[in-house]
Amino acid sequence: MKKSLSMLLAGLMLVGTLAGCGGNTAGTDNAGTDDGSASGAAFKIGGTSPLTGDAAIYGNAVARGAQIAADEINAQGGIQIELKFEDDENNTEKAVNAYNNLKDWGMQLSLGSVTSKPCEAISTDINTDRIFALTPSASSVATTEGKDNVFQMCFADPNQGTASAEYIADQKLGTKIAIIWKNDDVYSTGIHDKFVAEAENKGLEIVSDTTFTDGSATDFSVQLNDAKDKGADLVFLPIYYTPASLILTQANSMGYAPKFFGVDGMDGILGVENFDVKLAEGVMLLTPFNADATDEKTVSFVNKYKEAYSEVPNQFAADAYDCIYAYAQALEAAGATPDMSNEELCDAMIAQFTSMTFNGLTGENMTWDSTGAVSKSPKGMVIENGAYVGM
Repeated sequence: MKKSLSMLLAGLMLVGTLAGCGGNTAGTDNAGTDDGSASGAAFKIGGTSPLTGDAAIYGNAVARGAQIAADEINAQGGIQIELKFEDDENNTEKAVNAYNNLKDWGMQLSLGSVTSKPCEAISTDINTDRIFALTPSASSVATTEGKDNVFQMCFADPNQGTASAEYIADQKLGTKIAIIWKNDDVYSTGIHDKFVAEAENKGLEIVSDTTFTDGSATDFSVQLNDAKDKGADLVFLPIYYTPASLILTQANSMGYAPKFFGVDGMDGILGVENFDVKLAEGVMLLTPFNADATDEKTVSFVNKYKEAYSEVPNQFAADAYDCIYAYAQALEAAGATPDMSNEELCDAMIAQFTSMTFNGLTGENMTWDSTGAVSKSPKGMVIENGAYVGM
């Protein structure tokens, strides 16, 4: 009944019009597919996601990328996957309610939450309930810390901070660095702290280090003037795309044009409503996925995503796609069957993920350690002519 994962991957280019790919559009409360469920032979995988609200670009990308992977796998006729996403609006309380809804649905395996705070909020319950989770994008250390069954497909925050400082120094992108970060956000704080430490090791001069909070995320004149007055030629933004778009807009209005460098939370800035994408020209960021790559798997995924959703997939979509394929590989290797309990599957997935190597869109030869952290290499990207281009 089971086909090898190599056959699944080889079959990606052969899959034509896939059931559910365009029909189950993320952005509804319950994005999912019924593929395989009619026979009762599907693994139930659920996740909470901001399908509406300020972080919806992330949440919809995850739901869509995961769905494309599930449709491809289901079309092969071996392992069958049924997906269900519940909207958490990037809110911790709503994430807990969404998680409980998924448990009532019969979720056997989890994609956790898309953003860090909601994922932290449900990860303790995930651990207690013994449901294995592989989050595509919740990157805080607290998401996995002390929980042997919560894993990440994305880079952990500290790794992004270290890698960014290394990249800026090695590529000689700036001599005087300013940082604008969000001090009430675990994502931004974690990246900032490691960036500062590694910047010192690399001899980078940080001339301005300023913050903001949820309550002050509309006016960045103080932060930008401090960076400008101190001669910063590169501004590091370990933040999400919404405040980043405002920073770029306000920097332009005051005639300040340094280099801007971000991390994976910046991926999505080209889709911000009413944002002049020309202001993002030359913005650099580290991301594990390059939609312009020419390898067969990436080209196939990008084409299917564009056909279904009329947009280029970001790294969140690619990480979610990889999550589903990683699950398929682990389930097959473990000889798992859909009638197994979530506790049995949890033990099997822990054993598989801590011993297997996985090749996906966002990295080759990926591995996981017992903390749930993934090992893979980031790619440097720059925005040119309204698109991400590899540096």
